[in-house]
Amino acid sequence: QVQLVESGGGLVQAGGSLRLSCAASGRTFSSYAMGWFRQAPGKEREFVAAINWSGSNTYYTDSVKGRFAISRDNAKNTVYLQMNSLKPEDTAVYYCAQYWFRDYDPGDGIQYWGKGTLVTVSS
Repeated sequence: QVQLVESGGGLVQAGGSLRLSCAASGRTFSSYAMGWFRQAPGKEREFVAAINWSGSNTYYTDSVKGRFAISRDNAKNTVYLQMNSLKPEDTAVYYCAQYWFRDYDPGDGIQYWGKGTLVTVSS
């Protein structure tokens, strides 16, 4: 079974940057689309970004476009989320996810979830 382990969360000031990492093990990482989700206090878990198996296509929710960037390094079995110009509204637990298939589709379900890493943005 695949395990996903997030890291890189922490406390940052508004306007700052943070890079999250998600390391995968147990399967061929390059075969699957990957994504990031987040859940803020009192909110439902929401989609943030996704990347297809090769990294040639990326997708973002409107609220993070132009500020966040998802990328992957298949040789290292790792997916990243670079977060710039952070806002207090970005405060949430961020979860890494592995999809069922190679290409991302909004209707796809999640095969595996990480346990999350907390990002707190102060004002």
